[in-house]
Order: sequence, then C-alpha cells, then structure tokens
Amino acid sequence: MEEIVNNSEALCEYLKKMIIGTLKLEGVTVQGIDSSAPLFREGLGLDSIDALELVVAIEKIFNVIIEDEEVGKRAFASINALAKFIQKKYKQGK
Repeated sequence: MEEIVNNSEALCEYLKKMIIGTLKLEGVTVQGIDSSAPLFREGLGLDSIDALELVVAIEKIFNVIIEDEEVGKRAFASINALAKFIQKKYKQGK
C-alpha cells in the first residue's frame, strides 16, 4: 500500500476505484471522475450515508483516522484533496 500512497497519480486512481466499488456506483467509470471535482452535491452527487461508508473504508484500508466532520469536509472536497489527506496522515502514522 505504501507504493500507492507515495504515488499521487496511482493513489487517485486507487481512490476512484475504491469509491466506485465501495458505493457500488453503477455507470460511473474511473475516467468519468474528475480528480478536482467535488465528491458531494454537484460533483459525484454523494450524500452523508456515502460519506460514512467512505470514512470506514478509508480508515480500514489506509489506517488513517478522519477525526471529525470538519476534517472530513476538507478531506472529501475532491479526489485530489482526499489523496493529499491520506498521504499526509499515512506518513504521520509511520
């Protein structure tokens, strides 16, 4: 997992696949997700239930903690923001 986390492009691709798989998003492809677009509302259109599922998946897969709602809002701003959050937290945990 460390190789993926250390490579921003690979991590973004992994996160897109994880989101599609975790949330069972039908008709959504990795190529169809803009890494800089919002994940909630106008972007992918995710909701609070989706956020909870993603928090659990991210904490389990990457062993990083999303402490509260404010941290979550910043982390889930986009795929790029989520990748940066994971990279920062993953390195702190080492």
